[in-house]
Order: sequence, then C-alpha cells, then structure tokens
Amino acid sequence: MNKRIRCIFVVFLLSLLPSLAQGDKKSFRAYIYNKEYQVYLRINFYEQDITVPGQELYGQLPGYLGKENNSFCWVITSATVKDENTAELSLTNDYGSEDLTASLVRQNDSVYVLRQLQGSTLKVPKNGRWQKIPKVIELKRR
Repeated sequence: MNKRIRCIFVVFLLSLLPSLAQGDKKSFRAYIYNKEYQVYLRINFYEQDITVPGQELYGQLPGYLGKENNSFCWVITSATVKDENTAELSLTNDYGSEDLTASLVRQNDSVYVLRQLQGSTLKVPKNGRWQKIPKVIELKRR
C-alpha cells in the first residue's frame, strides 16, 4: 500500500511539471510605472477587476493610468490581449471628454512599452497645467 501511495504522489507531481515550467503567463496583471512622468498603469486585463480609488462609480475595469499624487486618471474602458506580450486598449479621461487607443507591449519581465495609436493625446496634470505624454513611453514593473 505504501508503494502505491508513493507512485500516485509521483504521478501527481509529474502532472504539475508542465504548468510549473510555463510560470505565470499573466503578463497583463501588473503595476507598472514611469518615473520621468510620474505615471503608472494598474492593470488586470484577464479578470478586469480593477477599481479606480475614489471613483468607484466606474465599477470594475481592465485598469487605469494614474498620476502620482493626483486623483486624475485615464480609465481603460476595454483591453484585448492579442498574445503573450501584446495587448490593445481603449482609454478615456475621467471627464469622458477625450479618448484614445493604444498598444501595450511587454518587452521582458519588467519593461513594458505603451504606444498611443489613435485619438486624443495622452495628457496628465502637472503644476496646474497639462503635461503631454510622449506617443511612446516605457514603464517598469515595481
């Protein structure tokens, strides 16, 4: 009987190996940050269960782009994961007056590139003015 239990245990462990070797393929569940512009993305494109702090009336979303020390945000209204390293997203500012489409590409485990494709220019408040964010910006996992 003891030999039989060991055999079952070994078969169970071997069945887990493929999933352990692949690791967590959840590339688009992250908090990523750009230090230069002090902006971040809080995202979960899989469960789409992110709530914007202080703006819960939007409900659960794929994520948002926020500005450090500021309540302003760009809400991600839809996100589609194209492959393991690429996602397409639609964003709108929290006033609903501007929107844009963008792609988010994971370059490696800690570096992502956000590229604005169409629509409005991504802007965030800075010292009482609007600061334009470049069309292509690099964000790092924190």
